[in-house]
Amino acid sequence: MTRIITRPVPEQWQLGDIPERLQRIYAARGVVHASELELQLKQLLPWQSLKGINAAVDLLLPVVLQQKKLLVVGDFDVDGATSTALAIRALRLFGAVNLDYLVPNRFDFGYGLSPELVEVARQKSPDLIMTVDNGIASVSGVAAAASYGIPVLVTDHHLPGEQLPDAAAIVNPNQPGCEFASKSACGCAVVFYLMLALRARLNDMNCLSQPVNMAQLLDLVALATVADVVPLDLNNRILVEQGLRRIRAGQVQAGMDALLRVAGKVPQTIVSSDFGFALGPRLNAAGRLDDMSLGIECLLTDNPSLALSMAQELDEMNRSRREIEQGMQHEAMQYLKDFNVDNLPVGVCLYQPDWHQGVIGILASRIKDKVHRPVIAFAADNDDAEPELKGSARSIAGLHMRDALDEVDKQYPGLIKKFGGHAMAAGLTLNPGCYQAFSTAFNQVCQRHLSSSQLEQNIDSDGELLASEYTLELAQQLRWAGPWGQNFPEPVFHGRFRLVQQRIVGERHLKMVLQPHGSDQLLDAIQFNIDPQRWPNLNIDQVTAAFQLDVNEFRGQITVQLLIRYLETDKGNV
Repeated sequence: MTRIITRPVPEQWQLGDIPERLQRIYAARGVVHASELELQLKQLLPWQSLKGINAAVDLLLPVVLQQKKLLVVGDFDVDGATSTALAIRALRLFGAVNLDYLVPNRFDFGYGLSPELVEVARQKSPDLIMTVDNGIASVSGVAAAASYGIPVLVTDHHLPGEQLPDAAAIVNPNQPGCEFASKSACGCAVVFYLMLALRARLNDMNCLSQPVNMAQLLDLVALATVADVVPLDLNNRILVEQGLRRIRAGQVQAGMDALLRVAGKVPQTIVSSDFGFALGPRLNAAGRLDDMSLGIECLLTDNPSLALSMAQELDEMNRSRREIEQGMQHEAMQYLKDFNVDNLPVGVCLYQPDWHQGVIGILASRIKDKVHRPVIAFAADNDDAEPELKGSARSIAGLHMRDALDEVDKQYPGLIKKFGGHAMAAGLTLNPGCYQAFSTAFNQVCQRHLSSSQLEQNIDSDGELLASEYTLELAQQLRWAGPWGQNFPEPVFHGRFRLVQQRIVGERHLKMVLQPHGSDQLLDAIQFNIDPQRWPNLNIDQVTAAFQLDVNEFRGQITVQLLIRYLETDKGNV
């Protein structure tokens, strides 16, 4: 069952001279003072409150001043790629030249600084290893590096386990004792803060030949923050907004500009959702299907022609990823057809031996959205009769995914080989032959933590619009009123409409003309990825819709359009 619930709005707020509708939208998201809308760099949290940051700067000083060799060990997603690129770009600006990076191929090494990856890393003879977007769970990997006399600087944002790695320094806002207020910082933001601290130390020592403007790297931080789906608290909104402003002003890395162009986006009109739906998937495709090094090189080059060539290759990879994903999603939904609402597991586990390891995260997210249950999708790690299984998990409100996996691990030792992650997303590896036992155990944990009401999907709405508010002016105000994202969602409204016209476009998209209740106005509307077996439905005249008021640009014409998020008829939802 799906319910549309109007967001509560506090009784008082002080947001200055902005339209009443926008004031109510902001207030419903916890913004009650006008200062929270300024989003200026001077409002950023200070780097000094990050635990371990001075020790981390001490480790990096020889890389800049003595040209010691640094090896950056990244991750194979957008946050890992941008973190790697930002670290190298910033250190180059400071004068470092002996820099290299290593990203584990997910199919050979899996996630993080493992002992096996350390064996590869030591062949590069680094004086220091710096992890970005990983490392907080790499207890054995850090120990392996130490056994070879290689110190490790861990920068990460993931939740730590019971044991921290014995690293030379750790910078992670989620480590015990860290007073940094933004616990939602992504890995790239953590690296950005570390580079701010390093710049401050170099300035104090008069070791910079010219001023370094760190704002030139904010496009990378903005992309990572949105693509990694971290909550947009005030600090993260500042980072995203400032990155967007630089891109719109043409102050953008060559690789980022190339990715925008192959995605058909105009830099001057980019909004935060373009990071998640246009740039992120193309950059992620390299790590999902092959090697994230291509994505990192795209973000590191200053050559526009080379950047465009690499962006086009990433775009082709993303097309292949979509084809693979669609096949996997069809197979998953065929399996789920055997269930109904009454017997569907609370915690859903899915596995097929031939599923692609690099795409299971997207699959888990898609199925989670369809069934509104925590979902873990698995793929085989090798061709053995009983292989290890790599899993990617996505959760819903009410279940902390990493804690749920920890609970399974404590109650049933030996099922899980390793795991890590966040509240809403996590990764894990199962020992051979443990899939069925794990599936049962995971479902039991989900049953304990999720009530029947939490399994009902709620759509949060900002209320019903007046007939006079279905305007291009309001749609454009909402477009630029962000940045919108996780925990600071783009406004959604709801209302009752007469369904005037309906037709399928692009095989799976429902194009409509809707008339608001009590109005003569006719509005274009579209809902993506509907069930083509149910539509068009000529017997339907009235619908209730939850929608975004969208700006549609087509052949030079700019009009208002309803982007349908949920459609309900008297016979049920679409």
